[in-house]
Amino acid sequence: MPKALAKVHKHISKKRGPLQALHENSRDAKRLRRATAREDRVARGAASLSRGRQSYIDRIDYFQETVPDGTDPLSDADMLDLIVRYINRSVPEIEQLQSERRKGRPPIKREEALLERTDAENRELKTGFWIPDFSQPEVIKALASWKGDWSGLSALKFIRLTKETGKQTSVFPPKGLS
Repeated sequence: MPKALAKVHKHISKKRGPLQALHENSRDAKRLRRATAREDRVARGAASLSRGRQSYIDRIDYFQETVPDGTDPLSDADMLDLIVRYINRSVPEIEQLQSERRKGRPPIKREEALLERTDAENRELKTGFWIPDFSQPEVIKALASWKGDWSGLSALKFIRLTKETGKQTSVFPPKGLS
């Protein structure tokens, strides 16, 4: 049985004519409502998935801009320095928002969001920060040619880097502490 809204709509139109002639509780009207509900559900799921991936795409985009194409492979210390700069990228904006706020007033939503993001990234650094392996020259070349899409990240090799334990190989897409 077809589930896509376009297929259901087309099938009912061929069989019955214009859709205004449907009775409210007819089988065809119920099929149309189910197909519409499914399409909405699928769209919400796709939007949620896209929002979850966007933080990783923004991260890789930042590293693509920061690490030039002809750069030599980076050491672990250089990668940690790069991560710390990435985590602290919003500190000037946070300080500005705090200075603009009157004493005794609660922080605005933007300031709370920036602080929460910074805290989450600091926690991730303790457990293993997910980044491309900049110690390999082919990863730096592949990052330079990356177009900004999610599927293009599968060509890169990733690691989890921590201050204490160093680096550990990881997979794409990021899952837990892999």
